[in-house]
Amino acid sequence: MNRIVARLSFDAAVVASALFLAAGTFEWSRAWTLLFVLCVVRLGGAWAVHQVHPDVLRERASLPVHPAQSLPDRVLVLGVLATGFVGVPVLAGLDVWHLHLLASPPPPVAWAGLLAFALGWVLKNIALRANAFAVTEVRLQPERAQTVADAGPYRFVRHPFYAADPLILIGSALWLGSYVAAASAALPLTLMVIRLQREEHVLRQELAGYGAYATRVRYRLVPGLW
Repeated sequence: MNRIVARLSFDAAVVASALFLAAGTFEWSRAWTLLFVLCVVRLGGAWAVHQVHPDVLRERASLPVHPAQSLPDRVLVLGVLATGFVGVPVLAGLDVWHLHLLASPPPPVAWAGLLAFALGWVLKNIALRANAFAVTEVRLQPERAQTVADAGPYRFVRHPFYAADPLILIGSALWLGSYVAAASAALPLTLMVIRLQREEHVLRQELAGYGAYATRVRYRLVPGLW
């Protein structure tokens, strides 16, 4: 568990650096609130997931690449992390403190953003508890006798872990006060969708039972839409 906590602390430090370096100040109460929520939800979720799938958490605590991972998948996962979980906070800090490109979201919208941010991380944790094979890279895991995950949120959409990303990225930008940063989330979300489609192709071709599961659970991210 110490390794997992260290990884979560590192992730929070990266986000904090992006926020405060872009802002040029530590006197940003909304950034501190966002970091507090991030740490509480991720640490609580890690404890809950560790009770059922400690091996998955330990692997996710490593670098987000794997020797068996294809080059395109490495590029996509690093692209999502760089443009989304670093780029969006950087642009929010620049916009709120220096650029002022658009008016700030009103308080109800900002608070809705913070709630969406927290719910996004909760959804990721729920997905991890339901999927013993949710590692960071797209690859089959014969060493774990991988099977199709179809419990919990996987009963409603095929990729609930990815479905959390719009809530996290757009929600954080709205809470921080930047419509521009919220709009910039379109780039990492586009990369995420491309990666999702590549993952679907691999799973349909190589994971027994996935085709039947995809027929049964029709939607990828949002029930009734896609």
